[in-house]
Amino acid sequence: MEKLVDIVIEEPRWETAGLEDLAERAAGAVLAELGLPGEGFVMCVMGCDDDRIAALNADFRGKPKPTNVLSWPSEDRAPEVAGATPDLPEPGDSDDPEELGDIAIAWGVCQAEAAEQDKPFADHVTHLVAHGVLHLLGYDHETDEDAELMEGIEIRALARLGIANPY
Repeated sequence: MEKLVDIVIEEPRWETAGLEDLAERAAGAVLAELGLPGEGFVMCVMGCDDDRIAALNADFRGKPKPTNVLSWPSEDRAPEVAGATPDLPEPGDSDDPEELGDIAIAWGVCQAEAAEQDKPFADHVTHLVAHGVLHLLGYDHETDEDAELMEGIEIRALARLGIANPY
């Protein structure tokens, strides 16, 4: 079976946290929840530290501070109407999978949030990767309607993995 997620580890603690497995499970659960196959797609998830994500946040969003997760879709799939479902991509094949985009996730912010919210670290990371995957697929939370749609998918995808509602 082909890998859905390519992993880049810049912060070594992500290795011991099992980011590769967590990201693969999160991405697979989101695709399954949306009725998409678990094959024919590829994305990259980078496990980095807070300094790196702060620099990325400054470069791409004009916010020079650390955040938990960032995503860069390979194309704009967002719908025109608030609360509408994005046009989901068609899968490629094993030789030429459909590129969904890139996600970066920060170790320190994730650790602090999981502790503050009294959640298992692995569950929090899985939720944030699922959140990032939905951004790659054109979902957003800019309006109440969009947030409601996106959060509902996150909740159901995480339930597939036995993870409690993060909201």
